Amino acid sequence: MNVISIQSQVAFGHVGNSAAVFPMQMHGIDVVAVPTTLLSNRPGYPTIRGRVLDADLVADLLRGIEERGAVDSAQMILSGYLGSAENANAVADFVARAKAKNPALRYCCDPVLGDRDRGLFVHADIPPLVRDLLCPLADIITPNHFELEWLCGTKATMIDQVVKAARAFMARGTIVVTSAELADTPEGEIETLAVERAKAWRVRTPKLPISPNGTGDLFAALMVSAGLRGANTPEALSHAASAIFAVLERTAASGMEEMRIVESAELLTHPPRKFECIATIR
Repeated sequence: MNVISIQSQVAFGHVGNSAAVFPMQMHGIDVVAVPTTLLSNRPGYPTIRGRVLDADLVADLLRGIEERGAVDSAQMILSGYLGSAENANAVADFVARAKAKNPALRYCCDPVLGDRDRGLFVHADIPPLVRDLLCPLADIITPNHFELEWLCGTKATMIDQVVKAARAFMARGTIVVTSAELADTPEGEIETLAVERAKAWRVRTPKLPISPNGTGDLFAALMVSAGLRGANTPEALSHAASAIFAVLERTAASGMEEMRIVESAELLTHPPRKFECIATIR
């Protein structure tokens, strides 16, 4: 099993590929990791070093892995934080070319545009490109609740509204909505929803008193990993929600800001507590 993962990379902490690669490897997946940034750490610390990579360099790296046969052997492309509009265009060109060359290749787009607390946190020219170029190529899209509403251009506070918005937006496949807090979500819980053309599912987990960066990157990696190992959509959703809860629970107990991914290695594949999906009839 092979995945091409195109997203940010940090030397310190766990976001982007620095959050996604190890969990996928723990599931037996060989990861070809292509960076869109090389940074000392995520934003939010007093200092940050490094930079967003030039689009020519990102495109050159993508062409290089293609020359090594990575497109032919991969089952999935996963993209996350892009860093610039030029990188969004480079990734879209690569995904379109790769899918034309390998029709069995699937693409998971994690939009990474913003969140409920901060709004959009990327350059203003990036979100329209993610919406108009990358998402139409995707077989799986993993926005958080805020990103879904931005992509769809509508508020969605009820389960019916989320399902309707996701189905209207999707070109194919599955949209998985993370960090959803709906009108009927019980207090102290948070939801993740998976929406397909004919079916939809939701899973609830306790809401922990932390919100570390990189949880969306980790979730997308777990969802992709479960799917590549043969899980159907509700099974993959249940596994990803259960594993990320286990990591966050350990992170909360540690009192650390960064997710405790490496020390949670066994929890990534065998979370001790399983949260079951509920089919939503819509």
